[in-house]
Amino acid sequence: MSNKEIVYFNRSTQSEETELVYGDGAIRFIYDSPIGQLLAPIVASKPLSQLYGRYQDWSISKNKVPPFVDQFDIDLSIYKAGSVAADKKKDSYKNFNEFFIREFENNQRSFIEDNAKMPAFSEARYFGHQAINDDVQIPVKGKLLKAHDLLGGSDWSQSFSGGPLLVARLCPVDYHRYHYPLNGKTLDSFQIPGQYHSVNPLALKSKPEIFIINERRASILETEHFGKLAYIEVGAAMVGKIIQSHDESKAHSRGDEKGYFLFGGSTVILLGEKGKWHPSEDICANTRKGMETYLHLGEEVAQLHDI
Repeated sequence: MSNKEIVYFNRSTQSEETELVYGDGAIRFIYDSPIGQLLAPIVASKPLSQLYGRYQDWSISKNKVPPFVDQFDIDLSIYKAGSVAADKKKDSYKNFNEFFIREFENNQRSFIEDNAKMPAFSEARYFGHQAINDDVQIPVKGKLLKAHDLLGGSDWSQSFSGGPLLVARLCPVDYHRYHYPLNGKTLDSFQIPGQYHSVNPLALKSKPEIFIINERRASILETEHFGKLAYIEVGAAMVGKIIQSHDESKAHSRGDEKGYFLFGGSTVILLGEKGKWHPSEDICANTRKGMETYLHLGEEVAQLHDI
């Protein structure tokens, strides 16, 4: 196995799999080459990401969908069609962004209902830690994953100091809507300005501070059984926009859609209160090996400490 390959554990297949990276050549150039590193600030700028994101709204971008589906072997049978009448589902999306935020067909995913367990809030590759401390090495050193830094110095940071951490990485090929894991309400929400670096592990190896310098949107949630959560959406290279689709003045239920990312892979980070809960054991075990765990939306991702 090459040390430049991204290998993750797929819980559904119970096997290790190698990720086919979208734009891997460009990522390696920007973050591994001297010239690319000089260009990185321009590539990671918000205006460039938004401009490229707007291109995904143009009708001409729909031509990218069929080859993208074929290259990454995406099973469109589990997703809803787009807004254009077509014989083939991959021709039904009016632009690339409509395809990118495609929804699952009904009954394709379900959320576990046990109140002592937390369902996965994204269909993604997860790292997990029982507590953020100086021993945390994945995906970056613990000093760069302090609640204070992830939350941009917010007064809420103290509530999550030393608590559990989940990092859910969404690839460009993935379902790009994210959900509330539990019943609850929003206590606060705020933007944290920043850049738009890639969140791919290849980029993180070169620039490990990405999660605390990229643009983020944070919501502080009060939940019925798991206490307070900090739900942080992280922008990434070429992510045109982070959309909050749920009205945060209203309560939310387990499994409700919270929002979605327009074009680009990105990340959701979840922080909890110290001693309340811990990530599922297979996630922690794989994290200790430096490996992400791929979960389907709604599968168990964490559980309360007292079970």
